[in-house]
Amino acid sequence: MPKRDMTDDRLGSALRGLVDLVARLRGPGGCPWDAKQTDDTIKVYLLEEAYEVLEAVETGSPQEVCSELGDLLFQILFLARLAEERGDFGFSDVIEKITRKMIRRHPHVFGNAEVKNAEEVASNWARIKQTENGKSQGVCASLQNIPSTSPALLRAHRMGERAAKAGFDWADADKVWTKVEEEAEEIKAAMAKNDRKAALLEIGDLLFTLANLSRHLGENAENVLRNANNKFLKRFQKMEKELMDAGMPLEEASLDQMNAAWETVKECES
Repeated sequence: MPKRDMTDDRLGSALRGLVDLVARLRGPGGCPWDAKQTDDTIKVYLLEEAYEVLEAVETGSPQEVCSELGDLLFQILFLARLAEERGDFGFSDVIEKITRKMIRRHPHVFGNAEVKNAEEVASNWARIKQTENGKSQGVCASLQNIPSTSPALLRAHRMGERAAKAGFDWADADKVWTKVEEEAEEIKAAMAKNDRKAALLEIGDLLFTLANLSRHLGENAENVLRNANNKFLKRFQKMEKELMDAGMPLEEASLDQMNAAWETVKECES
């Protein structure tokens, strides 16, 4: 059983040590590279580390997850340090603000509200979030608040999710599937006319609809596609090995030979 490390002394000491380390790196006699960094340069690393955490959670060991979480935390602390140097806020403000927000958004835990299930929790969360700035926001505003820099499939999922909370949604997955078939036919029609622009627009509609089909089936399309990407990569690697074992480098194989090796790999998986 791993030793718990959330005691006040160890947690406080570890966090203070990392905060001081970031300050040292940025301060006089610190690291020239760290001293040159800005919000714009660090945000790239923040995104990379977030994706590495995600990959570790999906495929890594607990030790890898632990390491990647540390890397992500470092980027968060670094950004907070930059803000503190400008006099905007400090890391303590970040912690206190998120603590207050989580307490406010969980009235069923920290207040007198009652909920029956996770769906009611999500509904309350959305309602509280809409009124946090002192005024209720419309559904359109909540859609606009989804970061445009989010991965497109994730953004499609969130937009469909928030529209659904306002009652604008398909009744069930079967209804979404009907729309998927409709969009596929529209792509086919555009391609028959050799209308590239229309075909691409319809492909976008199809991807958006598929993201909502995934949502109705209880999964985020971003996760679904990431899993498909990983499956393709593993199969491709096995296909290449299959060809190499047969004495045929991939770059010398014909498409028919590649397809045959691919089918062999698929059969071995079933």
